[in-house]
Amino acid sequence: MIVESPAKAKTLEKFLGKDYKVMSSYGHIRDLKKKDFGVDLDNLNPEYEIPDDKLALVKSLKKNANDADTVWLASDEDREGEAISWHLAQVLGLDLEHTKRIVFHEITKNAILEAIKAPRTIDVNLVNAQQARRVLDRIVGFKLSPVLWKKLKPSLSAGRVQSVSVRLIVEREREIEQFKAESSYKVEAEFETTDEKGQKIDFRADLNTRFKTEEEARKFLESIDGKTFTVADISKKPTKKTPAPPFTTSTLQQEAARKLGFTVSQTMMVAQRLYESGFITYMRTDSVNLSTLCLGTSKEEIIAQWGKEYSKTRNYHTSSKGAQEAHEAIRPTYISNHEITGNAQERKLYELIWKRTLASQMADAEIEKTTIKIALDGTDYDFTANGEVVTFDGFLRLYHESFEEEEQPDDETRQLPNLTVGTQLQPVALQAMERLSQAPVRYTEASLVRKLEELGIGRPSTYAPIISTIQQREYVTKGNKPGEKYQFHILKLSKGKIKESTKAEVVGQEKAKLIPTDIGVVVNDFLMQFFPEIMDYHFTANVEKDFDKVAEGKTDWKKVIKHFYRDFEPMVEKTMSDKMDHKMGERVLGIDPKSGKPVSVKIGRFGPVVQIGSATDSEKPRFAQLKKDQSIQTITFEEAMDLFKLPRTIGEYEGAEVTIGTGRFGPYVLHNKTYVGIPAQYDPMAVTLEDAIELLKQKQQNEEQKHLKQFDSEPELEVLNGRFGPYLRYKGANYKLPKSIDNIEGLTVEKCLEIIQAQENRAGSARSHRAKTAKS
Repeated sequence: MIVESPAKAKTLEKFLGKDYKVMSSYGHIRDLKKKDFGVDLDNLNPEYEIPDDKLALVKSLKKNANDADTVWLASDEDREGEAISWHLAQVLGLDLEHTKRIVFHEITKNAILEAIKAPRTIDVNLVNAQQARRVLDRIVGFKLSPVLWKKLKPSLSAGRVQSVSVRLIVEREREIEQFKAESSYKVEAEFETTDEKGQKIDFRADLNTRFKTEEEARKFLESIDGKTFTVADISKKPTKKTPAPPFTTSTLQQEAARKLGFTVSQTMMVAQRLYESGFITYMRTDSVNLSTLCLGTSKEEIIAQWGKEYSKTRNYHTSSKGAQEAHEAIRPTYISNHEITGNAQERKLYELIWKRTLASQMADAEIEKTTIKIALDGTDYDFTANGEVVTFDGFLRLYHESFEEEEQPDDETRQLPNLTVGTQLQPVALQAMERLSQAPVRYTEASLVRKLEELGIGRPSTYAPIISTIQQREYVTKGNKPGEKYQFHILKLSKGKIKESTKAEVVGQEKAKLIPTDIGVVVNDFLMQFFPEIMDYHFTANVEKDFDKVAEGKTDWKKVIKHFYRDFEPMVEKTMSDKMDHKMGERVLGIDPKSGKPVSVKIGRFGPVVQIGSATDSEKPRFAQLKKDQSIQTITFEEAMDLFKLPRTIGEYEGAEVTIGTGRFGPYVLHNKTYVGIPAQYDPMAVTLEDAIELLKQKQQNEEQKHLKQFDSEPELEVLNGRFGPYLRYKGANYKLPKSIDNIEGLTVEKCLEIIQAQENRAGSARSHRAKTAKS
């Protein structure tokens, strides 16, 4: 039996007897050629190759397959898993008609044995859907990337789904940049009353309108001094809260991010381990269905834990088609297992899945919502107090769903006093507080997944790679925004007088948000201008629907690719031949007063730069790298010119000049051809000669500690101290020192060369083995 991961193989071996041998393919055993285009554009046939590091594995799999009576292909049950099985069958020379393909959405003994009773053949439609995705993405990546190299910057790359994801993040950033906060004044009244026992109860009510200016708020407070407040209406409305469905891939990623602080990739990695260990069902799914067995065991568990009144069986149904995915939600394989063995991350994620699954089968929470309207006599204004009381906790006893910050429910969870209509109240305090309108919120990994799913872009198996890729390509960075301190005005009415005060708050602070880089913005703008169809949300979503049709056997996959390529190739050719008047994203900031040359910002070979002069000038332009916290979108002329204050000479040391400069990797001290990076706590413009000498001495000391031993008779041989301990360097190559060597001073040239020769011999033997394997 061949599966795709060694952990899965290990778990399966527990359930299968001695007649079975379970081996792992370690994922795909072949893929599109890496160095070449990998697709024959005449007939759209993919060109596959087995990577060098898989050759020995393929040989072993072939030998075992030939020796076996039956080969079972048991990779995961989505398109990716089907493609892995198909590639195995092709490479191992298995007969597709007679090879037994089995799938299961949980790794339990019962599920495995049931799957073995009902094997099927490889579903070529699912394989073709996966091939269509790989081929289309390869065409987009290999055709678009050279355009970016020529028009923008070397080493850039583009992808069909990744580029659209970057577009979402860039557009949100621009919404934030264009947003102008407006202030208004919110009026609050605090009342005091007594309950049946004579105890004091405080509660707050808000005015039904906000004032645009401080003057309006002040006039209002002055006008209501001494007026009577009367309870005009009390409404009590019983309502219910229903639990969320069990987890799909995207909802698990979102909730794990909000509750546990996991990244999307981290969630999938931990979930994969839980699945392969047999603790949860398959984790790539857009289904919310639960098996009949799960419904039954959940009911038993809930009744045993909390009683019959807490149980309510629900059959959830998936609204999206998602034919590629598993047919059940993510759930524990055994509901009776409240906890599992594993590391802290695995235990936390399992607990989250267990609670969500069980909560989905629990009774609604019953809530009584109360709204009190308090009229202000002689005016059209009234104050409103909201509160709610949970009369039956239901599923809330076990699980509370989290929300993104912009989606937080406004429900007040406090309890209000028992009042009657007509009761007159006197406010204990009345105040108008200045508030600011809120800018749109940047995407988190979780909210981006939700948006992609909402737009129909990508599928459960693609969310994590998408988000990882756009960060690895440095189109998007995950970071914090510090926010700004704002002084809010407060007007408080007390004893007929208005007292003024201020309250300082930080507004706009954000953590772990996805922020586009300058390169990400420029690439996005370029693609939006020249390849609008590729960047269109509907186009990307429709491609996913086409893949679904291929998976269902309703359309030919090559037909989908041909239709796309017919329109795409002319766009590429036209863009390559078009001349651009200026570089995309380039901004002219002003004129350098010293040289009279233009000062501009753009994306250079090594990232965002300021340039003084033009490429057509007889003199070469001068360049300065932007600082990490600067952007070509927002940098000012003054800030740009400050970057040219370096390099500056600050004095002499040991007969040579000491210079402070800045380069691709940040500010540095230069002395006698020695460069020392300047730590972040120093301001390069304020570094003194004494500071620089200290940094130079520190580097010299570090270098001395690094060079443990040299040999006069063999100048190219040296013992160095590295990150992982001492090692040998000889003729530019590094060699490990055996752990048994504990006396560095006692090492001789002969002993060092002996160690090096032994490692060379082992490496040569390994190379020879790989070469023989490749020939066979």
